[in-house]
Formats: sequence, structure tokens, C-alpha cells
Amino acid sequence: MRDDWRSWRHVTKLDPDRPNPPELISKVVESGTDAIMISGTQGITREKVKALLEMLRGRGVPLVIEPANKDVVIFDADVDYVFIPSVLNSSSKWWVLDVHVEWIVDQLKNLRSIHWEKVVPEAYIVLNPESAVARLTGSETNLSVEEILGYVKFADSFLKFPIIYIEYSGKYGDPEIVRMARSQVEKARLFYGGGIDSKEKALEMSKYATIVVGNVVYTDVDRFLETVI
Repeated sequence: MRDDWRSWRHVTKLDPDRPNPPELISKVVESGTDAIMISGTQGITREKVKALLEMLRGRGVPLVIEPANKDVVIFDADVDYVFIPSVLNSSSKWWVLDVHVEWIVDQLKNLRSIHWEKVVPEAYIVLNPESAVARLTGSETNLSVEEILGYVKFADSFLKFPIIYIEYSGKYGDPEIVRMARSQVEKARLFYGGGIDSKEKALEMSKYATIVVGNVVYTDVDRFLETVI
């Protein structure tokens, strides 16, 4: 099963800080999405993540934890992968380096086993200045196309991240930038997230990247279902 994430085309992002009623969970599970990622930026606690995990347990869809903080780095048996993000264009080295030392130290202090075979590092490039993740991480989003491609190449060829994640977070990004990013990637898998709320947008971005769909799950579940391609 290791590395099967490389073949995923559509990932659904569920936020443990938002309402996730059973009927919504059922629609997501039965949608045909390749995986479900439990992820959020604000108000994320271990209890909320565990509660959402319990709802998804045994539903037959691969489960990913994308931890927002050290408390939600969880290696339960039901968790297939833990995608660990580094925000490369953050203005602080905390979000590139120190945050990872923090969660590793926390696991060691609490005598929790780190299942490295489940850990998949992500190189995030955050491009929406109005997003919560950009504000939280102090991301430098006013980048030229050449600078964006430079981050992509740096992540792929120098740092050798297995996933490079172009994040517009709530806003639909520029497909041409995603296309050019894909052209620079040799070994990593490119992920894209942000503003996908229709079949047309899903088809467009999926030409170049694994698409991650989140907000529309909560605003219009029928439109979400159209994004599963």
C-alpha cells in the first residue's frame, strides 16, 4: 500500500472544526474520492480529530491526517498516512523546520511511536494572501512566476519532497501556473488545492495535479460530488 497516494486524482479535505454530520460523511465516503484528508488550520484539537476519525473508521476509503499542530500527529491503525506540511514560502523558519522538531519531541516525550512508514512530507507553496494558512504562517505570496517555479524546483530536486502542494486555499488559482509547476517536477507528485467547486475546474486542474477539494463539501455537497472525476 505504501506510495499508493501517487496514483490518487481526487482527495477530499474534511475539517474537524466544522460540522460533519453522518449524512455528509456518507456522501463523501460513497462519492468515489480516492482519499479523505483530515485537515484544518484553526481550532483543531486532538479530540476533534479523533471524533472525525471515529466516524470514518472502516469505511473503505484511505485516511490521511494533515496535522495543524503537534497535538494532532496521530498514528492510529486506521490512519493510512500522515502528510506533514512545510510551508516553504513562510517568512519564518518555524513553519519549515522548527514545527517538525516540536512534534517529534512531543511524540518522544509522550512515549508515542512514530510510524515513519506513514509519514509523507509535503512542500507547501501558499499563494492566497487572504487565506487563514497564509496569515498564520506569514507566507510571502507576492511571488513572480519564476519564483514560484524556483520553489517547486527547490522542493523537488534539492529537498526531494515527495509531494509539492500548490495551495490557494479557498480561491481558484491560475491553471497556467499549475501547468508550469508540473513541467518542473521530475520525481514529486504535484497536489493542488483551492476553489475547486465544479466539474469544469476539477477537470482543468486535474490535468496537472492531484486535486484536493474541501470548502464546497460544506457549502454545496451536490457540487462537491461533481468534482469527483
